[in-house]
Amino acid sequence: MLTKRLLLTAALAALAGAAMVPPNAAAQVAGRPITIIVPYTPGSGPDILARAIGELLQQRYNQPVVVENKPGASGNIGAQQVANATPDGNTIMMTTNPFTANLSLFKNVPYDPIKSFAPIVSVGTGALVLAVHPSVPAANTQEFIAYVKSKPGQVNFGSPGVGTPHHLAMELFKLVTKTEMTHVPYRGSAGATTDLIGGHVGAGFQAVHVILPMAKNNQVRLLATASRERVAIAPDVATLHEQGLTDFDVNLWYAILAPAGTAPDIIARYNTTINEILQQPAIVAKLTAQGLTVAGGPPERLRDFMVQDIAKWKKVVADAGIAVQ
Repeated sequence: MLTKRLLLTAALAALAGAAMVPPNAAAQVAGRPITIIVPYTPGSGPDILARAIGELLQQRYNQPVVVENKPGASGNIGAQQVANATPDGNTIMMTTNPFTANLSLFKNVPYDPIKSFAPIVSVGTGALVLAVHPSVPAANTQEFIAYVKSKPGQVNFGSPGVGTPHHLAMELFKLVTKTEMTHVPYRGSAGATTDLIGGHVGAGFQAVHVILPMAKNNQVRLLATASRERVAIAPDVATLHEQGLTDFDVNLWYAILAPAGTAPDIIARYNTTINEILQQPAIVAKLTAQGLTVAGGPPERLRDFMVQDIAKWKKVVADAGIAVQ
């Protein structure tokens, strides 16, 4: 009789425990494939990181992990798909800077970066560097500012396109330094880099790992990094902060989010696992090779950062008079 009572108690406890598990959480751990949506093209920074993390996530969860590229509209198409996905933990997203900046750059954004998503974790940050063609007579930032002021509107700067982090960084630079330059947008980083090397544009903010080999070959000159700290792969390049622009701090950033409504225990599980993955030597090495620094931390830190980033670029877009698409 005692044995039957114990068995009955255990069974009831198990049922109660199961009832306490949110249905979304149960769906996520059911062994179905996890899809990481990347709202950008294959081979882009977010894509590289999604595949590296996804491989280790698959091993940890013992579930298939698939990376899907959904580029278009500066990341809006892929982000909208994730915002509309079932919040069961089986669909997450790896994204980057335009995710928050687009709110100020597009008249109609099909998602709310804060309300439509549940932040999981910051993955890493990467440095942009102010680079100039060797023909530009400037060895540091202050000399470059003086040169641009002597030729208002005559110095061209290139970027991978309107609203990209590279473009917005230079618009902020213009505002902070009270200088005038002409923007030449390209369709991607390759054109902006090629024309900087060729001297068709005089300057531009570039991802440090992309432009560093050209600097070593004296095809461009690196004046300063846009981050507050020097970059491990380019330790000799001073920061804009060190050179007097104390209000300037712009990084490339990468983060993972889920659709809003995803159960807190799913978010917590992802956060713990990915934070552990980010400490793996192979991942640290891959981020370092991309000029990135591991971030990590709790979901709340990512949410706070996104709120601040939205406000920051809203002001820059308005003050610079950038046309809203």
